[in-house]
Amino acid sequence: MVDRRGLADAARSKLNFTRMTVTERSIILRHPERSVPDEFAAFMTTGFVAHVGFCMDGQPYVIPLAYHFSPAEPSRVYLHASNQSRMAEVLASGTPIAVCVTQVDGLVYSRTAMNHSMNYRSAVCFGRGREITDVETKRQVFQAMTGRYFSGRTAGVHYEPATDAQLDTTTLVALEIEEGSAKTRRGGPNGPTDNDPTAAGTCGVVQRST
Repeated sequence: MVDRRGLADAARSKLNFTRMTVTERSIILRHPERSVPDEFAAFMTTGFVAHVGFCMDGQPYVIPLAYHFSPAEPSRVYLHASNQSRMAEVLASGTPIAVCVTQVDGLVYSRTAMNHSMNYRSAVCFGRGREITDVETKRQVFQAMTGRYFSGRTAGVHYEPATDAQLDTTTLVALEIEEGSAKTRRGGPNGPTDNDPTAAGTCGVVQRST
């Protein structure tokens, strides 16, 4: 039987860079040796797409969104949506939200079917959202978000800043992270014959561009 409490305590001891806690909800049970909680902020910072999970009227949804995360605020993720969407209202309502950011670094092929895999970096977090209504705060967050996706681009130099009217059409939600985890796989195939060059079949890693 897996010692969930022991795993949670071990992961919690590494999360001293943020207020996040680790409970059975976020502990990694499958391949716990791949848990890298100290890399959570790095994975969130370099990711591009956040898959956001929530329930609305009893129906679960998972929606891919652009997002903003900064190591300066390691316990917060910013999400946004059109004011016209039902999702914006749900995200800002304080309902429980789950966020997953994953980057695939390589496709791992093995001499055995069971040991095909992929190299990846993944961060998962749980929390509740609140709407940011202050126009200047929204402007700063969206400009920082643009700079994260498009390094070097500056408002007023490379593009026109958003107007107050444009900002009013977008809901900005600050997700306060309650707990989370980070997990990665690195390296080559590890099947029983993958280290034997005389064995039948082939093995290796197809690297993915980042």
